[in-house]
Amino acid sequence: MPQGLPDSDSSNAGSSPQVNAYAIDRLSQAFETSAKRWELIVYPSLFAFIILAAYGFYLVFSLAKDVHYLAISVDTNMTVMASNMQSISDNISQMSANVRTMAVGVDSMARDVNTLEPMLVSMQDIDRAIQSMTLSTSSMRNDMAVMNQNISRPMHFMNSFMPW
Repeated sequence: MPQGLPDSDSSNAGSSPQVNAYAIDRLSQAFETSAKRWELIVYPSLFAFIILAAYGFYLVFSLAKDVHYLAISVDTNMTVMASNMQSISDNISQMSANVRTMAVGVDSMARDVNTLEPMLVSMQDIDRAIQSMTLSTSSMRNDMAVMNQNISRPMHFMNSFMPW
């Protein structure tokens, strides 16, 4: 029988402190062995977690900084766009006023064209009168040509006798 082990046949209360000490010693050794195994797992895991947490904090901080710059940029661009929209609104108002003025001018032109219609009738009368005058002038030209034909033959004969 190994030394330090209690007798398996003896189950009296006197040997109990020795068994309890042996069990506590074995429990202590098993706990130390288990703790060393856990130390090999937990400490590197804890170190990796701390590194990942620091990197996560850096990412969140970087993202917050980028969002801040983005907000400033959007605010600047919105201010510029708002002033441009105001300028567009002013130009559209001015253009609307100009279109109203043009509409008034077109209405005035329509009234003036209606006033010109009697002049058109007068122009047509003048056209007819000029046609009549042209016809009369043409008739006079024909008459002069006939008269020239009638007078030029005898005059031609008499021209040979005249000294001038």
